[in-house]
Amino acid sequence: MNARATVATCGDFARTGLGVPLLVMAVLAMMVLPLPAFLLDIFFTFNISLSIMILLAVIYVRRALEFATFPTVLLGATLLRLGLNVASTRIVLINGHTGSHAAGHVIAAFGEFVVGGNYAVGMVVFTVLVIINFVVITKGAGRISEVSARFTLDAMPGRQMAIDADLNAGIITQAEAIVRRQEVREEADFYGAMDGASKFVRGDAIAGILIVFINLFGGTIIGAAQHGMSLADAGRTYALLTIGDGLVAQIPALLLSVAVAILVTRVSRPHDMSQQIMVQVLGQPKALGVTSGILTLLGIIPGMPNFVFLSMAAVCAAGAYFLSKRKASDKVAAAAPAAAAAVPSEQRELSWDDVETVDLIGLEVGYRLIPLVDRNQGGELMGRIKGVRKKLSEELGFLVQAVHIRDNLELGPNSYRITILGAAVGESEVFPDRELAINPGQVSGTVPGSATKDPAFGLEAVWVDKSRREQAQGLGYTVVDASSVIATHLSHLLQSHAHELLGHEEVQQLLTRLGKSAPKLIEDLVPKLLPMSVVVKVLQYLLLERVPIRNLRTICETLAELAPKTQDPVALVAAVRVALGRSIVQNIGGLRQELPVITLDAALEQVLQDSMAGGGDASPGFEPGLADRIQTALADSTRRQEAAGEPAVLLVAPKIRPWIARLMRHSTPSLAVLAYNEIPENRRIRVIAAVGR
Repeated sequence: MNARATVATCGDFARTGLGVPLLVMAVLAMMVLPLPAFLLDIFFTFNISLSIMILLAVIYVRRALEFATFPTVLLGATLLRLGLNVASTRIVLINGHTGSHAAGHVIAAFGEFVVGGNYAVGMVVFTVLVIINFVVITKGAGRISEVSARFTLDAMPGRQMAIDADLNAGIITQAEAIVRRQEVREEADFYGAMDGASKFVRGDAIAGILIVFINLFGGTIIGAAQHGMSLADAGRTYALLTIGDGLVAQIPALLLSVAVAILVTRVSRPHDMSQQIMVQVLGQPKALGVTSGILTLLGIIPGMPNFVFLSMAAVCAAGAYFLSKRKASDKVAAAAPAAAAAVPSEQRELSWDDVETVDLIGLEVGYRLIPLVDRNQGGELMGRIKGVRKKLSEELGFLVQAVHIRDNLELGPNSYRITILGAAVGESEVFPDRELAINPGQVSGTVPGSATKDPAFGLEAVWVDKSRREQAQGLGYTVVDASSVIATHLSHLLQSHAHELLGHEEVQQLLTRLGKSAPKLIEDLVPKLLPMSVVVKVLQYLLLERVPIRNLRTICETLAELAPKTQDPVALVAAVRVALGRSIVQNIGGLRQELPVITLDAALEQVLQDSMAGGGDASPGFEPGLADRIQTALADSTRRQEAAGEPAVLLVAPKIRPWIARLMRHSTPSLAVLAYNEIPENRRIRVIAAVGR
């Protein structure tokens, strides 16, 4: 059978699911049925090959979870080796009196060639291998597996809550959250399984020691008592067979122990281990230079192996020289483009390029927050800001522009500032080495830390040490890191100022995209019926009132229908809101058929309508104290609705809706102000409160 046919057969076994059951049956057969010597040679060779393949697979994987089946593979390899030990013990004790080749050529080779046919040397070599495997590698790997499993399981609830916080903040999508939760579960299962699998290796090492002593003493007694051999001959013959059997089993066991140790000592970040070792260990010219100097001192001492030490010192010195030269050339190459582009300002004439434009969205950070935005230092803020932009773009209906991030030495070390169109709209302070425990209103205790407020929503919060994360979560706090705090604050501010982010260029892009599916509509609307400035103003008003502009087709059709009658942006916005009434109400109250609403007393509403001097955008004329009383009463009703877990909706006449919405926009932004004609016909309303004078 050629190699291609063999691979195809193995693939067929894997696809049919027969590979593992056949392997288990073969191991059980080795434990029960006597095997001929040539089959034992084949199985021992396969065992060594399998151990080497597993070790190399562990070295080449970039993350531990990429070899998630390793605990099961380790169990299978251990079971195979124990089956071989049983089979070899049987054949050694039965046929050992016939000579050193009684158990096959592999055991004979390890007993005669590897240790030179000297059973005393073989016993010492076997003992050394057992000590290395059992005392050093297996014990250390088992301890690391145990600690990793405990820490991973302890951190699992906190990581799950962090994923939920990122999802709620819009940093990641629902699909990404599902993938991350699955990774957390797989990592916990993997390290828990590795904790148990390390016990397989430890038990296998103990079994190897016991099997050697059983073969040695049992074989000597059997050879002398049953086959008439002298004690010296029986001891020598069975000792060589036993040592060969022990070595041929212990070497694969040592390889698997090393594989376990490598896998559990790897960090969770994906990287190529060989490359990282070369960079981190051999990438320091100073270390090689100091090593060369020490070896030189040892090499010139009389009586020392001068040639060997001085040769190795020369190799280290050459390595240090070439590494230093390479690093210097890399720095020069990196600085060359910057130096070529840098022309002294006094030699260059001023141009329009010297006039800095205002950033549409800006984030300024203090110097201690720079690692949060530097990917080379493990900063996650850039990725989270991208997630915020993606989520807001999907919700609002237009592309949110990129955030320009820069450091600002005028800020405090831990401070940051968010700007829109060059003006600061929010700033706060975060601590990268701590986490923010936010009180959602139902905590069962206090946690030590620095009291503060959540910058996005103003909730009571505490900056706590990372070691107190689980304690704070157990008390009911929502715990997030510094990057999540900034990303959530940025998301909240961008939602509040979305109307400032939409300009002529963005609207033109929206109309161009809509024109591909509805060319006649866009052709008739702009500029025949409405100028671009009016369309921009309407869309900005909608965003100001937290109405998404995703349904641009309905918006443009409504504008085209009403444009011959008026070009007043306020009147156009009122008509568009009526057309979008179903989606507006659904965004507020979900799919519930009954919408709880707050209304104005009939007398008060009539006074407001009568006092409106002009259109809907004009302010009514009445005593100043009445506006304050309306604002206070509506704010109280809104708080009661929010405490009851229901949306706060004020239902008023269409004529006064714009003024009421503008009045409540800053004091009570969570209050949705709707007009009567914006409620769809299939929705019922339930009046829960009426605000009077």
